[in-house]
Amino acid sequence: MTSRTAIVTGAARGIGAATARRLAADGHAVAVLDLAEDQAAGVADDINAKGGKAIAIGADVADEAAATAAVARAAAELGPPQILVNNAGILRDNLLFKMSAADWDAVLGVHLRGAFLMTRAVQSSMVEAGWGRIVNLSSTSALGNRGQANYAAAKAGMQGLTKTLAIELGKFGITANAVAPGFIETEMTKATAERVGVPFADFLAHAAKEVPVGRVGQPEDIAAAVAFFCSEEAGYVSGQVLYVAGGPKA
Repeated sequence: MTSRTAIVTGAARGIGAATARRLAADGHAVAVLDLAEDQAAGVADDINAKGGKAIAIGADVADEAAATAAVARAAAELGPPQILVNNAGILRDNLLFKMSAADWDAVLGVHLRGAFLMTRAVQSSMVEAGWGRIVNLSSTSALGNRGQANYAAAKAGMQGLTKTLAIELGKFGITANAVAPGFIETEMTKATAERVGVPFADFLAHAAKEVPVGRVGQPEDIAAAVAFFCSEEAGYVSGQVLYVAGGPKA
């Protein structure tokens, strides 16, 4: 397998960290990008300690200058990026009548604006190489979820962005796909349990009952799906949305 330079956003923990580790295990050099570089450093250090190659980059993906600088740094230290995983995201859950415009803007900004800015910044190196893999993280919430008007809109938007990128960039050897996780055991879902006042163990047990395979997902489940889309073998798969949710989703 050819070693490439990969950038994974929101990679300090959860799905992003698992994805960074998986891509490194697959032989890629990985830029572990997160808002706080010191938190991303822990993941990068772990990858390097296991014989991989990684650097930590601190950047706000929703900031145009920061996103551009992050890609430039990854290219300078690891080589031109040919894999991008747009995973960075935040939650600002609330019912519509309680949701502030600031909470709406923050969620759409990190998810959609961030993915747009990062993708625009890496496309030139992919076009030049004649090869590229873009994977956007969507969610089953894209199908609608109470209390998540902002998050659901952002995750649905990620699917539209993905399909458009596939159409525009395919002729350059670049694929774009999306992975839509179901319930995954992460710090983000733990925070949701705390917000609603339910012990995390009970929260997980209740969620597992709704999943056909009888368990909640782990970050590594999502990382495996992302890794496939990033592989050489996935070159004829583009513009797709894969629901990784332990059962059928539309």
